[in-house]
Amino acid sequence: MNLNTLLERSPEITSADYLVIGLATCFHRNESGLEMLKVLEPIPSAYLESLLQGIPTSYDRVIAISISDLMDNTHLAKLTGDSDVHLCENFGDRVIAAARTYQTRSTAKALIPLGETRTDLNYSTEKKRVLNVENIVRAEDNIRQHEYTHKTL
Repeated sequence: MNLNTLLERSPEITSADYLVIGLATCFHRNESGLEMLKVLEPIPSAYLESLLQGIPTSYDRVIAISISDLMDNTHLAKLTGDSDVHLCENFGDRVIAAARTYQTRSTAKALIPLGETRTDLNYSTEKKRVLNVENIVRAEDNIRQHEYTHKTL
Protein backbone atom coordinates (compact mmCIF):
# COMPACT_ATOMS: atom_id res chain seq x y z
CA MET A 1 0.00 0.00 0.00
CA ASN A 2 1.58 3.28 -1.09
CA LEU A 3 -0.46 6.05 0.49
CA ASN A 4 2.34 8.57 0.03
CA THR A 5 1.65 8.67 -3.70
CA LEU A 6 -2.07 9.12 -3.05
CA LEU A 7 -1.39 11.92 -0.57
CA GLU A 8 0.71 13.69 -3.18
CA ARG A 9 -2.19 13.52 -5.64
CA SER A 10 -4.64 14.77 -2.99
CA PRO A 11 -3.14 17.96 -1.53
CA GLU A 12 -6.23 18.63 0.62
CA ILE A 13 -5.49 15.48 2.65
CA THR A 14 -2.64 15.46 5.14
CA SER A 15 -1.11 12.62 7.10
CA ALA A 16 -2.69 14.05 10.28
CA ASP A 17 -6.26 13.72 8.96
CA TYR A 18 -8.79 11.63 10.88
CA LEU A 19 -10.03 8.31 9.50
CA VAL A 20 -12.04 5.33 10.71
CA ILE A 21 -11.03 1.84 9.58
CA GLY A 22 -13.22 -1.21 10.09
CA LEU A 23 -12.59 -4.94 10.14
CA ALA A 24 -15.39 -6.59 8.16
CA THR A 25 -16.33 -10.23 7.80
CA CYS A 26 -16.90 -10.92 4.11
CA PHE A 27 -17.24 -14.05 2.04
CA HIS A 28 -15.74 -15.28 -1.22
CA ARG A 29 -17.67 -17.78 -3.31
CA ASN A 30 -15.66 -20.67 -4.73
CA GLU A 31 -16.51 -24.13 -6.07
CA SER A 32 -16.70 -25.63 -2.57
CA GLY A 33 -19.02 -22.92 -1.16
CA LEU A 34 -18.39 -19.74 0.79
CA GLU A 35 -15.02 -18.95 2.30
CA MET A 36 -14.88 -16.39 5.12
CA LEU A 37 -12.45 -13.47 4.80
CA LYS A 38 -11.51 -10.62 7.11
CA VAL A 39 -11.31 -7.37 5.14
CA LEU A 40 -9.93 -4.01 6.27
CA GLU A 41 -11.98 -1.09 4.91
CA PRO A 42 -12.13 2.69 5.44
CA ILE A 43 -15.53 3.83 6.73
CA PRO A 44 -17.07 7.13 5.55
CA SER A 45 -18.58 9.45 8.17
CA ALA A 46 -22.23 8.90 7.19
CA TYR A 47 -21.91 5.13 7.47
CA LEU A 48 -20.11 5.46 10.81
CA GLU A 49 -23.06 7.39 12.20
CA SER A 50 -25.38 4.59 11.05
CA LEU A 51 -23.13 1.92 12.56
CA LEU A 52 -23.19 3.58 15.96
CA GLN A 53 -27.00 3.81 15.85
CA GLY A 54 -27.18 0.02 15.84
CA ILE A 55 -27.81 -1.13 12.27
CA PRO A 56 -26.70 -4.72 11.59
CA THR A 57 -23.21 -4.68 10.10
CA SER A 58 -20.46 -7.01 9.00
CA TYR A 59 -17.92 -4.91 10.94
CA ASP A 60 -16.94 -6.52 14.22
CA ARG A 61 -14.71 -3.59 15.25
CA VAL A 62 -13.69 -0.13 14.10
CA ILE A 63 -10.78 2.11 15.04
CA ALA A 64 -10.26 5.85 14.64
CA ILE A 65 -6.75 6.64 13.47
CA SER A 66 -4.85 9.28 11.57
CA ILE A 67 -3.59 8.58 8.07
CA SER A 68 0.00 8.65 9.37
CA ASP A 69 -0.90 5.89 11.87
CA LEU A 70 -2.38 3.91 9.01
CA MET A 71 0.82 4.29 7.02
CA ASP A 72 2.88 3.30 10.08
CA ASN A 73 0.83 0.11 10.67
CA THR A 74 1.24 0.36 14.45
CA HIS A 75 -2.45 0.81 15.26
CA LEU A 76 -3.58 -1.74 12.70
CA ALA A 77 -2.17 -4.59 14.76
CA LYS A 78 -4.59 -3.53 17.53
CA LEU A 79 -7.48 -3.74 15.08
CA THR A 80 -6.58 -6.88 13.18
CA GLY A 81 -5.00 -8.99 15.89
CA ASP A 82 -3.16 -12.03 14.57
CA SER A 83 -5.74 -12.98 11.96
CA ASP A 84 -5.15 -13.07 8.21
CA VAL A 85 -6.56 -9.75 6.99
CA HIS A 86 -6.99 -8.55 3.41
CA LEU A 87 -7.23 -4.95 2.24
CA CYS A 88 -10.41 -4.00 0.42
CA GLU A 89 -10.38 -3.32 -3.29
CA ASN A 90 -9.05 0.18 -4.13
CA PHE A 91 -7.94 0.61 -0.51
CA GLY A 92 -5.84 3.74 -1.06
CA ASP A 93 -8.49 5.57 -3.05
CA ARG A 94 -11.12 4.67 -0.47
CA VAL A 95 -8.89 5.94 2.35
CA ILE A 96 -8.62 9.34 0.66
CA ALA A 97 -12.37 9.45 -0.07
CA ALA A 98 -13.29 8.50 3.52
CA ALA A 99 -10.85 11.05 4.97
CA ARG A 100 -12.56 13.76 2.91
CA THR A 101 -15.91 12.89 4.50
CA TYR A 102 -14.50 13.53 7.97
CA GLN A 103 -13.11 16.88 6.83
CA THR A 104 -16.58 18.03 5.79
CA ARG A 105 -18.38 16.49 8.81
CA SER A 106 -16.13 17.32 11.71
CA THR A 107 -18.89 16.35 14.17
CA ALA A 108 -18.38 12.71 13.14
CA LYS A 109 -14.87 12.84 14.64
CA ALA A 110 -16.40 13.10 18.10
CA LEU A 111 -18.17 9.74 17.72
CA ILE A 112 -14.93 7.80 18.15
CA PRO A 113 -11.95 9.65 19.62
CA LEU A 114 -8.64 9.27 17.82
CA GLY A 115 -6.88 6.02 18.75
CA GLU A 116 -9.94 4.31 20.23
CA THR A 117 -11.44 1.01 19.08
CA ARG A 118 -15.17 0.31 19.23
CA THR A 119 -16.47 -3.25 19.38
CA ASP A 120 -20.00 -2.51 20.63
CA LEU A 121 -21.47 -2.72 17.13
CA ASN A 122 -24.49 -4.75 16.02
CA TYR A 123 -22.29 -7.39 14.36
CA SER A 124 -24.17 -9.83 12.16
CA THR A 125 -23.34 -12.07 9.23
CA GLU A 126 -26.95 -13.05 8.60
CA LYS A 127 -26.83 -11.12 5.31
CA LYS A 128 -23.52 -12.28 3.93
CA ARG A 129 -21.31 -9.84 2.03
CA VAL A 130 -20.12 -11.92 -0.91
CA LEU A 131 -17.29 -10.12 -2.68
CA ASN A 132 -17.19 -11.94 -6.01
CA VAL A 133 -20.86 -11.96 -6.94
CA GLU A 134 -21.68 -11.65 -10.62
CA ASN A 135 -24.91 -9.89 -11.52
CA ILE A 136 -26.26 -11.72 -14.54
CA VAL A 137 -29.15 -9.93 -16.24
CA ARG A 138 -31.55 -12.07 -18.26
CA ALA A 139 -34.35 -11.15 -20.64
CA GLU A 140 -36.88 -12.47 -18.11
CA ASP A 141 -35.76 -9.77 -15.68
CA ASN A 142 -37.04 -6.96 -17.92
CA ILE A 143 -40.27 -5.25 -16.96
CA ARG A 144 -42.80 -5.41 -19.73
CA GLN A 145 -44.53 -2.14 -20.54
CA HIS A 146 -47.75 -1.47 -22.37
CA GLU A 147 -47.35 -0.27 -25.93
CA TYR A 148 -48.94 3.06 -25.01
CA THR A 149 -46.63 3.79 -22.02
CA HIS A 150 -44.59 6.39 -23.89
CA LYS A 151 -47.37 7.73 -26.11
CA THR A 152 -49.36 10.86 -25.49
CA LEU A 153 -53.02 9.93 -25.21
